Amino acid sequence: MASLNVYSVLVVLFLTCGAVMATKENDQIIKENNCENKMGLPCVLEAFPSIFNTGSISNMCCGEFVVLGKVCHSTLVKRTLENPLFKDLNPVTIIARSIQTWNNCLALIDSPSPSA
Repeated sequence: MASLNVYSVLVVLFLTCGAVMATKENDQIIKENNCENKMGLPCVLEAFPSIFNTGSISNMCCGEFVVLGKVCHSTLVKRTLENPLFKDLNPVTIIARSIQTWNNCLALIDSPSPSA
């Protein structure tokens, strides 16, 4: 029985250390890529609900969103999901919305503008 308790403690320590390492890794990626300064606040406030709730993102903010880059976008979503304030959100749903928002913006930015 004592070995089971020791094993349980080791598993908890391993999982905790893994979560802390993942958070530190995400923070490092965000810092190295200057992710938090690539989008203006109005577009952040527009993009966030389109990923973490329901909402849409304007063409202008799609432009900023794509300039943010896939690495920054994915890392910021991961870091947000690690935040205890968002523990009740379904990560699978959020990641699906994240990919959908990214793909929609990318398609919008890549599509040729109509001729006048």
